Amino acid sequence: MHKVYLLILFSISLLANDGVHKFASNNECKECHTQIYNEFTNSMHANSTPDKDVIHKAIWDKHPVNKNQNRYLCGKCHSPAANNLDKMLSKGQKALPNTKNKTHQEAISCAYCHRIQSIKKGKYSNTNIISKKEKSYYGNLKEHLTSTFHDIKTDDNKHMQNGNTCIGCHSHRTNKHALNLCSTNVSNQIDTKNCVSCHMPKVKANVSNKKTRKSHSFHGFAGSHFNSEMLEQYVNIKLKRDQKDFLVEIDNKTSHALLLHPLRVAVLKIKVRRGEKTIKLKKEVFVRVIGKDGKPAMPWIANKTLKDSMIRANEKRLIKRDFEIKKGDKVDVVLGWFLVNPKAVKKLGLEKEKVATEFHIFKKQTFNF
Repeated sequence: MHKVYLLILFSISLLANDGVHKFASNNECKECHTQIYNEFTNSMHANSTPDKDVIHKAIWDKHPVNKNQNRYLCGKCHSPAANNLDKMLSKGQKALPNTKNKTHQEAISCAYCHRIQSIKKGKYSNTNIISKKEKSYYGNLKEHLTSTFHDIKTDDNKHMQNGNTCIGCHSHRTNKHALNLCSTNVSNQIDTKNCVSCHMPKVKANVSNKKTRKSHSFHGFAGSHFNSEMLEQYVNIKLKRDQKDFLVEIDNKTSHALLLHPLRVAVLKIKVRRGEKTIKLKKEVFVRVIGKDGKPAMPWIANKTLKDSMIRANEKRLIKRDFEIKKGDKVDVVLGWFLVNPKAVKKLGLEKEKVATEFHIFKKQTFNF
């Protein structure tokens, strides 16, 4: 019965994608939307394929479907503009990422996102329903716009207006063992903010070369890889001093955990500068470890969360240190992360990859006493 259900679910998912769509290339968009295009090309959306993202490739190289069936299941979200997406997702077919296929290199393309008509929610993952009109795009501007190159629908797509466009791929991903590997918040709302308003904030630049505007939504997509400084305002750090110890408060004001992917590790570093002396205190690590039989395991094998100390949605986490702060001390507090858990770097063969081994500083504050 369970196998039948999975088959039905998969079939619905494939139909919801309508098999394969033809999308305008990113280069076509560049002609008029130069500033947006430049932001996009440096984003993870433009670099989501295995040949452009070494971390994704390291995981995918170990996936049994890749080795045994030569299919690219991740294509549904990582290269949805592919002209053979149906084969990537269909059992019995063979279709792997190909650097020579231009539609694969479009990655999560401009036209793909702007043709998302609605979202079909699913148990294992959601699915984007794509408009069949190739030159009809959706946007989140409330005023009516016109273009000589394509239609612009700005007022009849609630998913663009409320930011839910992102939850087709970023809502959740559950494996066959019913373990939710990576989840945000499907409702997507917190204090009038949403995915788009936080991760695509307004920046001063033109939407199009053909029309002067004061701002547009940032298409570099602020996140754990790039432009995380745009998200600093949503996490506050405070220090509360006592006689013999002190507390660091991390206030996560977002509707999802500080980091979502189980491969990520957040770290809080604290040091005290006392005159010429620097005292490094114990680090605090925030992590979610998934696994099987009590040991860490790959996402397709894991059936349980072994540990979860990640800072949760709307949580104020207090970190205590038994250290007496004295007058004249300067306390440096740094919150950041590794995109790959240092304990998994060697297993994934990423020891020489800077993106996988460097510590990304998200927020740094100094408290003077």
